[in-house]
Amino acid sequence: MQWYTIDLHIHTPASSDHQQPEISYLDILQRAEMRGMDIIAFTDHNTVSGYRRMHEEIEQLELLERLRRALPEEQTRLREYRRLLEKIVVLPAVEVTATFGFHILCIFPPETPVREIEHLLLDMHIPSDQLDDGSATVGATLDVLSVYRLMDEAGGLVIAAHANSSNGVAMRGFPIGGQTKIAYTQDMHLHALEVTDLEQRGSHTTAAFFSGTKPEYSRRMHCIQGSDTHRLAADPLRKKNIGVGDRSTDVLLPEVSFQALKELFLSNDFARTRPHSHKEEPTYDFIRTAREEGANIIQDFHESMTARGGKLYTIVADICAFANANGGTLYIGLNADMSKPVVGVPNPEQAITQLEKEISVRITPPLSLTVDKHETGGKQVLRVLIPRGDDPPYAVDDNKIYVRDEAETGLAVRDEIVELVLRKRPLAAAPAPAPASAPAAAPSSESHTAHPQHTPPPPADAPTGSELPAPRTGVEIVRVDERDGERYYTMRDLRNGNQVKNVTRKSARRLWHYAITEHELLATESALDKIEWSDDIGLLRIQKQGKQVRYDLVQRTTQGMRTYFGVTDDGIHGRWKTLIGSDEE
Repeated sequence: MQWYTIDLHIHTPASSDHQQPEISYLDILQRAEMRGMDIIAFTDHNTVSGYRRMHEEIEQLELLERLRRALPEEQTRLREYRRLLEKIVVLPAVEVTATFGFHILCIFPPETPVREIEHLLLDMHIPSDQLDDGSATVGATLDVLSVYRLMDEAGGLVIAAHANSSNGVAMRGFPIGGQTKIAYTQDMHLHALEVTDLEQRGSHTTAAFFSGTKPEYSRRMHCIQGSDTHRLAADPLRKKNIGVGDRSTDVLLPEVSFQALKELFLSNDFARTRPHSHKEEPTYDFIRTAREEGANIIQDFHESMTARGGKLYTIVADICAFANANGGTLYIGLNADMSKPVVGVPNPEQAITQLEKEISVRITPPLSLTVDKHETGGKQVLRVLIPRGDDPPYAVDDNKIYVRDEAETGLAVRDEIVELVLRKRPLAAAPAPAPASAPAAAPSSESHTAHPQHTPPPPADAPTGSELPAPRTGVEIVRVDERDGERYYTMRDLRNGNQVKNVTRKSARRLWHYAITEHELLATESALDKIEWSDDIGLLRIQKQGKQVRYDLVQRTTQGMRTYFGVTDDGIHGRWKTLIGSDEE
């Protein structure tokens, strides 16, 4: 493995809006070399003619060479082309304009015939007489999801261009329904998001939003950056007009190739990409970044993996829970608390062998995962990459089924096991999304079930009309039954809408147990007096445990008062943000 630098969004003079139509393709390659690029893609608007013209020029020079008619400057030009193409992988690509004006990067292996790519563009109804125009406004008449599917099935790498900005599928303020935006950013034919804020840190960045912790966006997305340059070098008068390679990404690959690049974006290893810096900086430590985020629904930390004290079993249980959920990452040899020193794993090779054996013996059905070692804080630690399992439910010792509930792993109860079994049912094909004339309409309920693991349905009795929808994380007690002196609670997981019946104090996991206790206290007037109301919603309590902040919230609805326990920031939306004083979009 080695770090290489890529810029997968470069326009050439074949794009009608290129700012320097006089430059040559050789100029672009020379500039890419100067900026340290290893892989680049020519992504002209709705055309592959720029890539084709470069190769036509090379073929013409080679013909002159064979005929011994090449002039000295032509021989020099051909040698320079050969030298640069030995050093830099140039990929054929297109920036497709789909309906609603959304831009999508479709990148292909270098051996893909240009005519094959042009045939795909014609299939997307780009006018044949404008196939070489490179216009951003004359694009495909297909919807976003159809473009994703066509390009993926053709073997391409599909990336949502500048997803968080203009013409991006995740840009703010565009009048499309929430379910449509989920589909456009979570579809399985989409391999990555290109974002413009990759170098920024914090919870408000696009990469943080698509980290897999948001209930509606539970598929974690690879995020990269590209220059989207329409000129050779940066414009000194307009800083936003950057040049080739000025905004690029580093990728950790076994080799410089399209296949290695695509395999990276198909993997669940999110530590192999980073924003490229043209300045000398300390080595990027992705484990430190993970510790700053803390334990959550997609990652956790263990200081040791000794069999004594059940620590090894706890790790195996976490792996089982992640496989039954949306996958995740475990770090072994350190605590999530940044104030505590890294303990490390004394003999990492032996520990990896021991852990892999334990997983193969104790978890059924077989689960393919990755265990590797890394250095952080001067110590060797282990990282376990767990994929979302495709054969749930997974069990430890044949009969112990674990699930992940935010930052907690616990044994699944009956209704959760039923949900895991139902997850394996074949899915019906999704119908076409809403037409362009109705951009604000959300997809139909049938379309909604195309990827149920990423777009959980709302609860059956969700507020309607003008009522504010419930928070999207935490739990709600929706029913209490008493049988033979024992209380049985029906819990709703606000993250996915699933209901779990017959929960008792004894069987309740930590958050459920807390919710049951607090729910009973609400029967007293003193508890109700503590609620800070804002119209029909209220704040009951704020809990802080290390980096984790949880809220207990209440809401007056037409069905009565509803109470939501253990809501995290990921579940806060709409007027709930104003209630708790959050300015997060």
